[in-house]
Amino acid sequence: MLQRFCLWKWLAVGIAIATILAGCLAQNDEDCKLARTGPPATIVPIDEESRNGTVLVDNMLIKGIAGGPDPTIELSLKDNVDYWVILDPISQRLYLNSTGRILDRDPPMSIQSIVVQVQCVNKKVGTIINHEVRIVVRDRNDNSPRFQQQRYHVAVNELTPVGTTIFTGFSGNNGATDIDDGPNGQIEYVIRYNPNDKTSNRTFDIPLTLSGAVVLRERLNYEEKTRYFVIVQANDRAQNLNERRTSTTTLTVDVLDGDDLGPMFLPCVLVNNTRDCRPLTYQASLPELTDPARVNPISVTPPIQAIDQDRNIQPPSDQPGILYSILVGTPEDYPQYFHMNLTTAVLTLLKPINRDLHQKFDLVIKAEQDNGHPLPAFANLHIEVLDENNQKPYFTRSMYEGFILESSPVGTTISDNQNLTSPLQIVVLDNDVEETRDPQLHLFLNDYSMIFTVTQSGITRYLTLLQPVDREVQQLYTFSMTASDGVQESVPVTVNILVIDANDNSPAFSNISYNVKIYTDMRPGEGVIKLTAVDADEGPNGQIVYEILAGDQGDFIINDRTGLITIAPGVVLSVGQSYALTVKASDSAPPAQRRSSITTVYIEVLPPNNQSPPRFPQLMYSLEVSEAMRIGAILLNLQAFDREGDPIRYLIQNGDPQQVFNLSQSSGLLALGRPLDRESTDRYILIVTASDGRPDGTSTATVNIVVTDVNDNGPVFDMFLPKNLSVQEEEANAFVGQVRATDPDAGVNGQVHYSLTNFNHLFRITSNGSIYTAVKLNREVRDYYELTVEATDRAVDPRRSTLTLAIKVLDIDDNSPVFTNASYTVCVPENLPPGTVFLQIEAKDVDLGSDVNYRIRTQEALQYFALNKYTGELSLLKSLDYESFSDTEATFTFLVEAFDSKGTMPPGLATVTVRVKDMNDYSPVFSKKLYRGMVAPDAVKGTIITTVSAEDHDPPGTPASRVRYKVDVVQFPYSASIFDVDENSGRVVTRVNLNEEPSTVFKLVVIAYDDGDPVKFNTTTVEIAVLQPSVIPRFTQDEYRPPPVSESAPKGTMVAVVTAAALNQTIVYSIVSGNEEDVFAINNRTGVISVKKSLDYESVKSYDLRVQADSLQVVRSNLRVPSKSNTAKVFIEVKDENDHVPVFTKKLYIGGVSEDAKMFSSVLKVKADDKDTGNYSAMQYRLIIPPIKDGKEGFVIEAYTGLIKTAMLFKNMRRSYFKFQVIATDNYGKGLSSKAEVLVSVVNQLDMQVIVSNVPPTLVEQNKDQLIGILERYVQDQIPGATVVVESIGARRFGDGYSEEDYTKSDLMVYAIDPQTNRAIMRNELFKFLDGKLLDINKEFQPYLGQGGRILEIRTPDVVANVKKQAQAVGYTEGALLALAVIIILCCMPAILIVMVSYRQRQAECAKTARIQMALPAGKTATTAANNLYEELGDSTMRGYAQQEQQQLLRPSLLRPEELSMESGIDPGQEYYGQDYYSYEHGYELPQYGSRRRLLSPSGMYDEYGEVVVENDGGYYYSPHGSTAEEWARKKRIKLIVDPEYETSSTGEDSAPDSSQRNRLNNPNIQNNINGNIYIAQNGSVVRTRRVCLGNNLKVTSPVRLGKQFKKLDKLAVTHEENVPLNTLSKGPSSSDKMNTRPCSVSFASSTIGAENIVTKPGGSKMKSTEEQESVVDNEDVKEPLESHSEHTQSDEEELWMGPWNNLHIPMTKL
Repeated sequence: MLQRFCLWKWLAVGIAIATILAGCLAQNDEDCKLARTGPPATIVPIDEESRNGTVLVDNMLIKGIAGGPDPTIELSLKDNVDYWVILDPISQRLYLNSTGRILDRDPPMSIQSIVVQVQCVNKKVGTIINHEVRIVVRDRNDNSPRFQQQRYHVAVNELTPVGTTIFTGFSGNNGATDIDDGPNGQIEYVIRYNPNDKTSNRTFDIPLTLSGAVVLRERLNYEEKTRYFVIVQANDRAQNLNERRTSTTTLTVDVLDGDDLGPMFLPCVLVNNTRDCRPLTYQASLPELTDPARVNPISVTPPIQAIDQDRNIQPPSDQPGILYSILVGTPEDYPQYFHMNLTTAVLTLLKPINRDLHQKFDLVIKAEQDNGHPLPAFANLHIEVLDENNQKPYFTRSMYEGFILESSPVGTTISDNQNLTSPLQIVVLDNDVEETRDPQLHLFLNDYSMIFTVTQSGITRYLTLLQPVDREVQQLYTFSMTASDGVQESVPVTVNILVIDANDNSPAFSNISYNVKIYTDMRPGEGVIKLTAVDADEGPNGQIVYEILAGDQGDFIINDRTGLITIAPGVVLSVGQSYALTVKASDSAPPAQRRSSITTVYIEVLPPNNQSPPRFPQLMYSLEVSEAMRIGAILLNLQAFDREGDPIRYLIQNGDPQQVFNLSQSSGLLALGRPLDRESTDRYILIVTASDGRPDGTSTATVNIVVTDVNDNGPVFDMFLPKNLSVQEEEANAFVGQVRATDPDAGVNGQVHYSLTNFNHLFRITSNGSIYTAVKLNREVRDYYELTVEATDRAVDPRRSTLTLAIKVLDIDDNSPVFTNASYTVCVPENLPPGTVFLQIEAKDVDLGSDVNYRIRTQEALQYFALNKYTGELSLLKSLDYESFSDTEATFTFLVEAFDSKGTMPPGLATVTVRVKDMNDYSPVFSKKLYRGMVAPDAVKGTIITTVSAEDHDPPGTPASRVRYKVDVVQFPYSASIFDVDENSGRVVTRVNLNEEPSTVFKLVVIAYDDGDPVKFNTTTVEIAVLQPSVIPRFTQDEYRPPPVSESAPKGTMVAVVTAAALNQTIVYSIVSGNEEDVFAINNRTGVISVKKSLDYESVKSYDLRVQADSLQVVRSNLRVPSKSNTAKVFIEVKDENDHVPVFTKKLYIGGVSEDAKMFSSVLKVKADDKDTGNYSAMQYRLIIPPIKDGKEGFVIEAYTGLIKTAMLFKNMRRSYFKFQVIATDNYGKGLSSKAEVLVSVVNQLDMQVIVSNVPPTLVEQNKDQLIGILERYVQDQIPGATVVVESIGARRFGDGYSEEDYTKSDLMVYAIDPQTNRAIMRNELFKFLDGKLLDINKEFQPYLGQGGRILEIRTPDVVANVKKQAQAVGYTEGALLALAVIIILCCMPAILIVMVSYRQRQAECAKTARIQMALPAGKTATTAANNLYEELGDSTMRGYAQQEQQQLLRPSLLRPEELSMESGIDPGQEYYGQDYYSYEHGYELPQYGSRRRLLSPSGMYDEYGEVVVENDGGYYYSPHGSTAEEWARKKRIKLIVDPEYETSSTGEDSAPDSSQRNRLNNPNIQNNINGNIYIAQNGSVVRTRRVCLGNNLKVTSPVRLGKQFKKLDKLAVTHEENVPLNTLSKGPSSSDKMNTRPCSVSFASSTIGAENIVTKPGGSKMKSTEEQESVVDNEDVKEPLESHSEHTQSDEEELWMGPWNNLHIPMTKL
């Protein structure tokens, strides 16, 4: 039993020991294992270039202890290549070891990961466990993209359509590369602005930034710009935009000239600032009736030439030719006369032109390209038909009669009437010249050319006076006038110029005095003497009036017209009487011009007798007699009278020696006795006597007879002048000789006119008989002329005579040699031997004795060609080689000349063009002698089998070098029937759908031939094997449609797998079409199609690939065998991803909101676009607005429309502004985001203008955006970036107070915001900007307002106008208000005096109390309030506002500076404003804000400590250093005075605040009768305000309240004079006087509701209240009621406004 017990005992002990050992062993087995779950390998990332010692693994978490006295494991590193890792075994921490080196993931180090093994050895068990640590080196964007080339170049034709990809040179490895990994190494390309080429970035674009393909965005124009320098930037795609690296290169884009412009005629004179030519008119002239052979080709000035404006089209062979033609013309029958060469524009005459039918031709010529280009050019061609001069000039009238006043000065124009009102117009025309053109005739006078002259130009000519004329000398001037065109003269025309009399002569008596004897028996009325005075003038100027001035004594009278003096009636004469009569003779001119003379008549009275002589009625007779008067004609009656009646006998006493006249002795009749001849005698003066037979009975008279001329003589030539004349050729107006003829007749009858009866188109004769050449004579045409000259007089029936002259034309050297052809073209085969004559040229010289020689003028041609000097034979100096010419046409053009070795004329020129003919030197040569190909037995028609290629070494571009291919149908006709070769490319294709036996081999002979002369060719053989169907793979599907692939799929992502099978064949897959951009790759063995390049859904949404499977055997043969079965289609759809951020339409949105805007009024609408589709382009908008006024947000936005609305009222906030951000997030707020700035300015109608238009409001609303855009553009001309905002659109308001509406017109109320000031532009400035451009604005408004729509006016808004009227109305009561103000002042004077006295007293009290205030008990300093606090304060008008309204009026400046992050128009950094910022117009009643000033914060100003102590007298004192201070401190105590007026509360209501919010003074002896709050002003004065206090409590102002009241003092602009320390309440020195002090957080900023002050509890929590939180000192046992503000209780603000103002030391101006 005992043994059994022992056995069980030891068994139990053994089991226990075994259990303990097993546990220990199990614990030892856990060592070296990981104490964590998850994968065994530890994978950690690290950034490349990390610093040495960077912790890689903080703890390996391997079980066991590696350090200490009893380690259980041992740790070490294995496979630590390059020792990048350091192990701390104890802490199991791994570090980076990069001492002296850099961990670089990029080449050349390319350390992408570090793999080490942490070996753990279990020291207890001995097991070893390796823990793998894989350190992944993360890439840092430390390498910039690098372009493979420094510059890139591409040439683009200017006709390339917009949208074409012009450059793909950045694809593959040709662009930029970045050795970084991932997005850091992915390259994007963008085009940057080039300041040196400002149009490049908008002309080109890279829409697919990853591919870098450059796309044309604007049309190119070679004529404007031929080269662009495009700056292309390559940047990587690092996730952090700020870390992206860039590099740039320049892409030079050369613009190639394209055929986009038509021809232009030369010379081209450009219109200013354009590329258009001014209209061009070519000029040509042709003599009429000229043989075409003489004038062809017609010389045109300048020569007609047109060129293509596209001058640099490459290659030159593509440059088009120019075709010329006559489009239209006048007159319409121009095609009968002219023809224009189609290619040379040479104009030729078809038949002679008669100028009587056509004087000119106006043609329109057209030049167009020979390639059908639709833009021809046009020019005018004016052809003048020159007169053959076969028409004489002629006067429009046969005779001209002119008048001139004899007193006219030199230069006076002859008039055509006696009134001298209009000039005499002499119109002379020439039928050889158009009637509307000046014929350029020479007019000359045949007589009186020294007295008169005629104007030298014009169709109408005028006669002017060269010398003064005297009518008394000659009254009528008659002469002939002739017009000459240089070749022919007109028929003379007679001109009669009558000199009009001027009163320039006085009447003249024949004697100075007369002696007359009369007799007493003479009766009254009987004549005494007849006085005759002569006045050479005529008309009234020559009509004489006689009168007796004196001496007649009343006995004589005179007839005032006849001058007969008679005895007055009733007069009886007495013997011995004598008289001396003074007689005056005056003419009848106007009194101012009248002339007179006097004479004296002496009369003696004698006794009666009968012996007085006969008397003639006149003493002088004058008459004119034509020399053709008949004999016997009575000329004059000379009858005299005798007083006594005695018979009278008449005789010619003198003046007729030849007895030409007969005088009847009895009757006194004078008759013509013999013929008259004016040429012999042209004047007779006869003295005639009358006698009664007594010795003294004879009297005399004078007869003056003038003989007038008749045309009775013809002109007679001077026969002594030479008749054989000579003249040199080629001289126009050369003098030939002179003739002279005379005519003895007078006047026009004796004026001689010369004319030519033949050759008058070659010669001309002047009025003096000089003969000249009219044109240049050409001896080679005619060398001898017989010229007939005719002389005629100017009579009406003229007389003529003629004379013949012999004229010989002398030769000069005036002709150059002329080649028989203007140009020679010859084709010369290449390789001809030197000396070969290939052309003979010939030239002729028509001058006498000429010697023509030849030579080559072009120097370059002298090394190839030789020209025989005498024969003109052109030969080769050396053989020509066609291949040596660089241009496509082997031509050589040079000039040859022919000259007269004896002459001086320039040589004649001709062009020789030598075309070298290519003789086809080389045959085409195939690259292989044998070509092999494979084809499926069922290959379809057109299947490509192989390609043959041959080269021809003849010059490129020549016909001999062009290789073409064809099948030889002779050798293998069956093969030729089923196979074919492409003529140009050499591709061997199936001609038909095959159905051939497998393993069949066909041979096909292909011929390569050129187009040379002669044609050369070569052949090759193509062996085509028909494959077995089993070796042709077959796809499992004809079409594959894999799932859509994401556009963000990385490179290598599998898209689809295609599968084909063939018997015992290795399949090779390839993509044969649809992968032109190399986007996809296919594994040629597995058929896996994967992404090779980045996809972009926005660029390409789907791909259609065609894949082909071939056997490896076929591929190794470098062949492909397309068939029906081994191709398949793969349709790949690209799935859109959210890879584009939204883009706002504007970076800054500017809007405005009116002061009176209601809540949730629309302000503006923002919009963002996204290139993605579906939900990825659906936007959600939100605003980021800093808190405004108690955390309110001033604006809200509709999340999905982008419409921003107001969320607060803006009353009295004009000219404030708000800036905030708007965020747009796609995918309905779940995707990518972007932001934009929003500026909203507060305005009212003071900032607005009303634009009144005459169209309905609905029309303005429909076109609002366009109209505002126009207005905005004109405002931006003055203020860049300004935005015009529409406030309202409504019916036009008019009438008194704008109370009436007119819906046919509209009012558009707008304002503008300046982005520089963020505020509205002043209304007056806006008016100036728009009103000054009203005419231009109306023009741009016209398309939108319709016909007749326009702006009527720009006016002030209704409210502003009404306020102005009210302000003007106030002026009517100014007088009454002034009187009332005087009365008030007089009544208030006593009160003012009282206030001033009280003020002085209180000022002294305040000075004393200021020191007392320093005795306030000290406490902990309150939390510092914000500095730089700004306030704006209104004037006394604010008193009437309620508290909330006051606070609104004090806005927006009551915001804390930290609350001004959303700009409110207040500048926290502004120190001082010298004047009011806001400018309001008169009459607009708004609170008058004061200047904004910097105020001083009261916090922290006081740093001394003291306390209030109670003395035995019951008074309260302030002690600077407490009650235990020294004696000197006791002397410094200040007694606190209590005003009993304010001891009790006005309400009597008590309430106790929470004790935790109150500081209590634990002193039972303190009295509680102190009332009011004591404040220290910034100048040291003491302020006491009304305050509710309980009778048993002492209420001392807390630091919080002190701070708030200091703020109010600051509002009143209390000046800061000294920094007085402010001490908060503090614990007293006595231990029994315990103070419960709580710190409080103070804020001095106010909000619209009231400032919220935060009291911090000891635990750190905060409490808020709507009223100010105070620290109150009170008795611990007695609770102080909390102050209650009822309607009878004044608030803090009211205390400040309505308290005892005399307690404040404040400038009176602020009160």
